[in-house]
Amino acid sequence: MALRLNAKVEAAPNFLANLETAHQFFRLQDADSANARFAKLKTELREMISVLQWSPGGGRPARFLAATSIQAQLRLEAVMQLAEQAGLPHLREYVIGQHIVLYAHSETDVVLLAIKHQRQLTYSNDPN
Repeated sequence: MALRLNAKVEAAPNFLANLETAHQFFRLQDADSANARFAKLKTELREMISVLQWSPGGGRPARFLAATSIQAQLRLEAVMQLAEQAGLPHLREYVIGQHIVLYAHSETDVVLLAIKHQRQLTYSNDPN
C-alpha cells in the first residue's frame, strides 16, 4: 500500500494581508506582547499546515455556506470570489485558538484564503 503524497499548501495574497492586519492589531492592543502573540499564532499556523498536508479536508465545513439572510449572502459572494481565484472545489475552516482560517482545497492542493478573529463577522477579501 502506497502512502499518499503530502498536499501542497500555499497562502493567497489575501491571507498574507490578513495576517499582517492581525499583527498590526496585536501591536495596537499591547505593543509589549504583540511580537510574542504573533509568533505564537505563526507557530499554530505551521502546525495547521502540517495537518492539512496530510488531510486537506481536516478543517470543519465552512459554516457561512448555509447563509440565508441577504446580508450573509452578500458576505458569502465576497468569500466565494476568493475560492474562485484559488480554483479549488471545496471550502473549509480551520480553528486556531481565537482565529479561524478559511481555505480551499482539493485532494492534492490547499490554498489559505483568509484569516479572521472569531469576533470578526466576515473574512476580509481585500489584499491591499
